[in-house]
Parts: sequence; C-alpha cells; structure tokens
Amino acid sequence: MDFEKIHRVYFLGIGGIGMSALARYFKANGKAVAGYDKTSTALTDSLAEQGIDVHFTDSVDSIPSQYLSKTGTLIVLTPAVPDDHKEYLYFKNKGFDILKRAQVLGLIFNAFKGVAVAGTHGKTSTTTFTSYLLKECGIDCSAFLGGISKNYGTNLLLGKSDVVVAEADEFDRSFLQLHPFVSLVTTVDADHLDIYRNISEINDAFQGFLSQTATGGTVILKKGVDLKVPPNCNTFSYSLDNAESDFYASDIRIADEKYVFSFNTPSGVVPDMLLSIPGKTNIENAVAAMSVCYVLGISPERLKDALPGLKGVVRRFDIQYQDDKCVYIDDYAHHPRELDAIIGSLRDLYKGRKITGIFQPHLYSRTRDFAQEFAKSLSALDELVLLDIYPAREKPIPGVSSDMLFNMVSVQQKHLCSKINLLNTLKGLNIEVLLTAGAGDIDQIVGPVKQFLTEREKG
Repeated sequence: MDFEKIHRVYFLGIGGIGMSALARYFKANGKAVAGYDKTSTALTDSLAEQGIDVHFTDSVDSIPSQYLSKTGTLIVLTPAVPDDHKEYLYFKNKGFDILKRAQVLGLIFNAFKGVAVAGTHGKTSTTTFTSYLLKECGIDCSAFLGGISKNYGTNLLLGKSDVVVAEADEFDRSFLQLHPFVSLVTTVDADHLDIYRNISEINDAFQGFLSQTATGGTVILKKGVDLKVPPNCNTFSYSLDNAESDFYASDIRIADEKYVFSFNTPSGVVPDMLLSIPGKTNIENAVAAMSVCYVLGISPERLKDALPGLKGVVRRFDIQYQDDKCVYIDDYAHHPRELDAIIGSLRDLYKGRKITGIFQPHLYSRTRDFAQEFAKSLSALDELVLLDIYPAREKPIPGVSSDMLFNMVSVQQKHLCSKINLLNTLKGLNIEVLLTAGAGDIDQIVGPVKQFLTEREKG
C-alpha cells in the first residue's frame, strides 16, 4: 500500500480505541478522514473536535460524497462491523481498497523501529508507561495506545524519533501483522475463546508473534511465560518481585498511598523508585516498561527521575472520587485474572475497608467460558452489584445471563440490577471502597456515580 497515493481514509467503526488512534494518525499526516460508528461516545466527540466527520447511521447516504470515489480512498475495517453492514457492502461491491485495522497498523509500525507490547493482561498500561518513559527520557517515540494516556490525554502520540510503540492485540490474531525490534509479553492466559479453540492455540499465536521479532532484536518475557525466543535475539525476563528475573522490584512499600521500591536490573539496583499511581500490578507494569527503556539505552537513574510523573491510563485503577468516607475506582477489568488483580490491590491499599464492586460482564461467550472463575473472583468482594451482560459483537447464547452468574457468586451481599436502576440501588448501600469494572459501556455510568457520591457527601 503506497500511503502517498492515499488521500482519503474512511473508517468503519471509527470509535474503537485502536481505530480512533489510526484516524488521528492519518489526520495528522494530512489525509481527509471520516467514518461511521454505532454510537456517540467521548472518543467520537474528541475525533469530531479534531475536524473528523463522524456519523452514526449505517447508510450509504450518510457517507460524505468525497469518500465515494474509489481512487485515493482507503477503507479501514474493524472486526466488530458485521458482514451485512450496508456501508461495508457498498465499499466491498464497488471494489474499494479495504484493510483491517491490524493490517493498517502493521503497515505503519513495520516502517519504524517497533516496540510491541503483547499479553492477555497489562498490555495497555505497559504500552502507555513505556511511551511516557521513553519520551521523558529523550527518545521522542510515536505510540498507538489501547487506552487514553492520562499524561497526554490521547491514545496517539506522535514523535520525531524512529521508534514507535504499539499495543499488540491477540484478538483475531491482529498482532501477527507486526514485526517488532523489541517484543514484550506480559501474560498468556486463556481468553478470546470465541476466536481461539483452546489455550494451545493461544500459545501458538503468541509464539508466532515472537517469531517475527527482528534478527538482533530483543524479546522480554514476564517470568513464567513459557514461550521460545527466536534465534539471534537478545532475551530478558521481568517480574513483580521474583529475584530470578533480570528486572524486578524489591523492598516494596507504601508511603502516603504511593508505592516506593527498588528497581533491580542486570547492571545494579536503583533504590527508592516512586510510583504515583496505585495498584501493585502497576509496579509490575512499570518494571516491564522500564526494562524496554533499559534495552533501548536509557539509564535506570534517568528512569527514576521520570517515573514519579507517570499518571497512568484512563479506566486502569482510575481513582474517580475520594473523601474521608469513601473512595471510588473505575477499571477496565473484564477477565477473572484482571478482577483478581484489581480486588487484591484494593485489599492491599485499603486494608480493613469494605469493598463494593459493580461489574458488567463483557460478551456472552466470555461469561460462559469463564463462569466458574468469574464467580470465584467476584466472591472476593464484600458486596457485589451485577449488571446485565454487555453483548458487544455477539448474539445472546441460550442459558447464559447475569442471572446465571449471580446465582454462582457466594458473597452474601449481592444485587442484580440494570444500568438504569443502578443509582437507586447505590442509595441503599454503605459504600467505603467502590469499584466499577468491565469492558463494555459501563464507562457511561462513571460520571453519574461520581456525581451521586459528590452529592451524597454534600448531604
């Protein structure tokens, strides 16, 4: 694909986190950009503010006329768009150039010195942390993020160096489009079982991703991840606190609800690193990010200076409200292991306080495949408010519902309700630590919940 010959880019599913980053990239590079999405969100609002034409009706008549010209127009497609989508069928039948989001990201990424962060959990935070630290420490990278950086307020960073950082998504095997110089893998757990038949297929996909690391490049694996490193690559391991790793944290302690730790590297130990964002998983993500920076030549001492300024990612252990009586955190957790991590971090940080969790299951298939594990994870809460399943791209599956999951959860204080009735449910609860978690449209209730807590405190 010759990008010089592309004058217009039209996105089918422009509001997705990955799609919107690509839309911003093309807009910044002087292309005309427009697109369709199913619903209006904060992301589509921000795209419109940048002068990108976004509409929400699936109709050929809604497509701006200039994008109906096949010459010079590229169509970018997200997997969430169904095969019977009217606009998609129009472009397909007219013979337009149509590429999947992953293919377009690969074409851009592979033209640079690429750093790809993969893993079933932690990749968005690690990608964002890596990008921030590189920029702060003198490597002006570009980055395609799977979330909104709180330091920069965007999911796309543009830089002047030859380094580009990208989140490498295993969904639909998208990361097989990437050929990195540095490959990092955070975790390999069972997930996306609507795409992969079993954990063996997931491992094979990750192995394929690693095999595309450049000769002379570097592979960084979380300690315990069982993947083969391709020949002629450097290899390092990292972990939260495993002293057998090349990079790890030690002497971890909490001071003023912030973490302080020593950063252990192959060349020595740097004491008193300060991480300003909560959650012990974020120490591990920070260690992973700093390991990337280390292999790219940044000194640990310089990383120590930069780390305290890291603000994290929207919807990743995102403190929304805090007063003397309660704290409210929003998180993207939508897999049992992610719920275990966030609930464990809350227990660690807010010892002895009651934890109430509002959870929105994401996908019928994921709820079915991990029902027992979800029930166990959610039972670690003191109180649960369970919302309806967010279907995303899926049709309902007979017998799979929030009611099914609700009956499996052992926590005594539990409530099943719709989003519409959520605030009424909250009025009757004694809230000390509140968590909202999920990957669907639960983010739309964050503002109302925050307002409810603020008004409740005012009396």
